[in-house]
Amino acid sequence: MKTSDPDDFAAVLAGLTKLRNRQYHREPLSKALGEVLFELRHVGKLNTRVLWFYLKNRRIIAVHGIRNKGQAIPARDLEIARERMLDWQRRTPR
Repeated sequence: MKTSDPDDFAAVLAGLTKLRNRQYHREPLSKALGEVLFELRHVGKLNTRVLWFYLKNRRIIAVHGIRNKGQAIPARDLEIARERMLDWQRRTPR
C-alpha cells in the first residue's frame, strides 16, 4: 500500500497514530467488532480497514488489514484477525 497508494498509506498511518488517544476509539475512526477486536476505518479511494486489539499496558496490536468496498467485513477476514490475535496472545508473556 505504501508504494501503490501513498496518500491512503499516510492516512491510515495517521489513523493508527490517533489511536494513542482514547477519544478516537469510537466511530467514525474506529469501531468495535465484538468484545475484543476493533477496526480502524479509513474511507479513501480504497476503503482501508485495519483490525486491531488491545494488549496489556495499553498497547494496540494491528493484526490484519483489508481493502473493503462493502459495509461489512468478510467473515474470512474476521477469522484471520481472530487467529492472529490468539496466536499473539499465546506467544506474549503475561
